[in-house]
Amino acid sequence: MLGLGVERLRADMNRLLALLFHQGVLDEQFLQLQQLQDESSPNFVSEVVNIYFQESEKLLRNLRSLLMDRQFSDYKKMGVHLNQFIGSSSSIGAKRVRNVCVAFRVASEQNNRLGCLRTLELLEHEYCYLKNKLHELFQIEQQRLLAAAVRYPVQH
Repeated sequence: MLGLGVERLRADMNRLLALLFHQGVLDEQFLQLQQLQDESSPNFVSEVVNIYFQESEKLLRNLRSLLMDRQFSDYKKMGVHLNQFIGSSSSIGAKRVRNVCVAFRVASEQNNRLGCLRTLELLEHEYCYLKNKLHELFQIEQQRLLAAAVRYPVQH
């Protein structure tokens, strides 16, 4: 019975990952990141992704702060933040977030404040979706690891 629970959780993880790939939320870089995880670092992917989330939230705050300033004109500074966001999103395989950042960067290169505001809104939406889905994935993974570790005493 216990093995079935572990297999069901593994199947749930695979279905969620397949959905995220099908939706274009993740790309093959996420799979490469997963391949770096092993018994010596069983939480490697979640640790890397959590660092990404912390840094991304700082970048989102900085971008929003820049755009909320009525006197804003430093689109180059915005481009620096966006380049960081593009790089970190690419490194974990966050494809849709990266793509929105690229569109945001185009708007900033054109000094298009309205376009920047619109893409910031979309970026925040995509980022929240990614964060929620990856948290869901990591919760299922933790449940699977716990279920696999449970041992029942043998009845004599």
